[in-house]
Amino acid sequence: MQIDGHHAMTYVVARYAGLNHHQASVVAYCAQYVDEATNENPIYFENGAMFDRIVSAHKMLDYRNTVKLANHMVWIPFHFLPGNHGNQAGHPPEGRFINRLICMPDSPVARDMLRMVATHWHKPYALHMLGIAMHVYADTFAHQGFAGVVHDINRVESIESAQYMSLAERIRNDVLRHGISSASPLGHGAALSFPDRPYASWIYVNGTGETVVRDNTEIFVQAADAMCKAIQCYLAQDHAVKIDQQPGLTAQQRNLIESALRTFDDEDGERRHEQWLQHIATGDFGFAPEVLTFHKTGPESWKEKARGPAIVRDGKPYYKYSESFFSSDWKFFHDALKTYRLELIRDVLPAYGICVA
Repeated sequence: MQIDGHHAMTYVVARYAGLNHHQASVVAYCAQYVDEATNENPIYFENGAMFDRIVSAHKMLDYRNTVKLANHMVWIPFHFLPGNHGNQAGHPPEGRFINRLICMPDSPVARDMLRMVATHWHKPYALHMLGIAMHVYADTFAHQGFAGVVHDINRVESIESAQYMSLAERIRNDVLRHGISSASPLGHGAALSFPDRPYASWIYVNGTGETVVRDNTEIFVQAADAMCKAIQCYLAQDHAVKIDQQPGLTAQQRNLIESALRTFDDEDGERRHEQWLQHIATGDFGFAPEVLTFHKTGPESWKEKARGPAIVRDGKPYYKYSESFFSSDWKFFHDALKTYRLELIRDVLPAYGICVA
């Protein structure tokens, strides 16, 4: 998913699940910020204090940089959660190890990930970790069939889609996709942005030679319904996360989300995001109009609100120390991010015989 899905759609789903505007805004901001946390350097305060952080994404601008891009600590925990072929813990799938790593929608691994997150619902960063989990959970739907490692399983051939804008675009994409499939078949890189376009219907041949038919809108609606149920578990304080016992989206809510996914069909995810925000601001999703924003940087961003602008000394940035940093959304996000990754790779994945390094 792109920012329209991870931020705006997540907000709408959270409101439908029962969160208020502020709560839903926190969850949605964190769900999107997983894609924005690309800096792993510690920050230094002028009084000598420090704060460490980790990355949860890389901007995939250069597919030739396979050493950086093939970061299992980023792609597997946050974007391509292994599906274990749909098997429960202790029951590895037959065949090669790669079969454990392929992402699957709402897999037993995903359910255990949500249960792990639920153990932190009493913490000050509970909503922040819930937002991170909603990013990962949504991607189990959007990224299904791909793995967060460089492997031939991710090769993509013969994409067919009505959403090709022109013959020139198709030729350009075919050349780029073939180069990526050959040199660095990581995640859905060879499929370009097709898995993340909410309006796209497409057919492709995967790395095992199987023809796959995908309707992204239907897949995204399924993700929205599952996310709604997970957030309803949070509101019910159901730490067992019995998703199947929650009502999920109503028929009307489902129809409104499906309409937005199909109607907002600009190729640019930022423009689609603006359309979602406009509909939220005018109350078109059935709840009271609200102003929803997302600022990655600048004075209104969580980052700058938490630490203030940089003070550069000898070419190195420092920040003014304040006790308010400890209760800032930006710190809570990174607290949740570090905790999530540690417990997923230490506790959840090893139960399925999966080690991440």
